[in-house]
Amino acid sequence: MIAKGSVGWMVPSIVLALGAILLRIYPIALFGAALVIFFMMFFRDPDRIPKEKGFISPADGVVMHAGSKVTIFMRLRDVHVNRAPLAGVIKEIKYLKGMHRPAFLNTNQNEQNHITIETSHGDVNVVQIAGILARRIVCYVKEGDKVEAGQRIGVILFGSKVEVTIPHGYDIIVEPGDKVKAGESVLAREI
Repeated sequence: MIAKGSVGWMVPSIVLALGAILLRIYPIALFGAALVIFFMMFFRDPDRIPKEKGFISPADGVVMHAGSKVTIFMRLRDVHVNRAPLAGVIKEIKYLKGMHRPAFLNTNQNEQNHITIETSHGDVNVVQIAGILARRIVCYVKEGDKVEAGQRIGVILFGSKVEVTIPHGYDIIVEPGDKVKAGESVLAREI
């Protein structure tokens, strides 16, 4: 499956590859085909099922910070579709236009999408943060939508970073440097 919002990146590559084949310009056809393969790998969106009960990772990547808030850096090779960490109702979505600085730096001024999920454990905030390569955040949900743990809620095209608040009553089981998968890995267990 390919992530929603990524077709606009793939279609020009497909047209380039097919057009070059028809015109018998094989080096350009090869380049176009390579782009198609790259985008298919980059925008892949595999089905995921949580491995166990708990607070599910909203993003693929490497844990940068683990405290009352967990920060996950999404690398180029990670899946960039983000998922709901717990079941609940989308309470609020707030998009903030901003800069595109590297995700490993202070990203307070970067483009962000704040998704607040009202859960049985309190509000959970998932913040999608665009970085230097990521130029577009696509939100799949709207206020009032019911979501299940692990459900797709959006994508950061060309990835970057996701921050998520951990509600009281959960014990964090990840630490900086851990690799996690959205919709599969557990970040925290209920106490």
